[in-house]
Amino acid sequence: MPDQPAQPDPCDLRLRHPTRQLSVRETFGIATNMTVPAFAERDPHVPDIDPAYCFDPAVTLALLAGFAHNRRVLLQGLHGSGKSSHIEQVAARLNWPCLRVNLDGHISRLDLVGRDAITLRDGQQVTEFQEGIVPWALQRPVALVFDEYDAGRPDVMFVIQRILERDGQFTLLDQNRVLRPHPGFRILATANTIGQGNLNGLYAGAQRLNHAQIDRWNIVATLDYLPPAQERAIVAARVPALGEAAQSALLEAMVALAGLTRQGFAAGDLSTLMSPRTLISWGDNIAIFGDVGQAFMLAFGNKCDAAERPVLAEYFQRCFGRELGIGRAMSDAGVKL
Repeated sequence: MPDQPAQPDPCDLRLRHPTRQLSVRETFGIATNMTVPAFAERDPHVPDIDPAYCFDPAVTLALLAGFAHNRRVLLQGLHGSGKSSHIEQVAARLNWPCLRVNLDGHISRLDLVGRDAITLRDGQQVTEFQEGIVPWALQRPVALVFDEYDAGRPDVMFVIQRILERDGQFTLLDQNRVLRPHPGFRILATANTIGQGNLNGLYAGAQRLNHAQIDRWNIVATLDYLPPAQERAIVAARVPALGEAAQSALLEAMVALAGLTRQGFAAGDLSTLMSPRTLISWGDNIAIFGDVGQAFMLAFGNKCDAAERPVLAEYFQRCFGRELGIGRAMSDAGVKL
């Protein structure tokens, strides 16, 4: 009997396509009539949904435009503002598979493109080409997210320059193959700077990027820290003890202090600032150590220069109505300054 043609694997990600249209108003609570394509079923590559996540409307619309219209979206913002989480939570609600790649100094061209590898087949060693990150994602309905985009090595960044163009194809020179992107393929990135390098000293390792490549990003959005009310909601969701009614004044003071550190950083009084991530760490430390001042120093204060301690003490006194007691609180707990 002649060989039967192989049946397509229903679990093959390459066979999936978005089949639904979601209302942005109903899904994200944003006042718009925009709809966005989505997948009917979840996949292991789809991020988990965080029901307590608070979406920034402008950034969310920028990301949704990228998913709906196949636009390249670069999301820029200060550390801890939730850039990667924002992309993941949008993808999670669209059931869109998501692959995050951190462009650290160890990512090479071979990691992105692929390489020859020796494998065992039928008891014999053979050399086969193993696809890298970019060819694998390009052939599937995957949102490929490059984290720390401005930290990538210049020689590596040119690998992805061609696929930044709309419907950009990718050539595997070693294989004499030209890969065309899957209709569901999307590419996004996050960055602390916008290709200008480490201007303020906060982001060591950030590179100056080629502006011909920056120009290929269709949408560049900025995610700033959230308003105080939304920031309180996020911290309360992450640290349930601070969400209790009896702790509302404490939480409000903590968020106000975080705002003062950001103002102090902008004015040049502090060398760093509190991010929402640091706020959550502060809340966790309160539950561990029991003292607000001690928890503050362990989460943020000890990250600052010693000469900035008086400024921190002033901020703390303004928000909590008492002295920070840096030396006493730490020595009582047996913690070395």
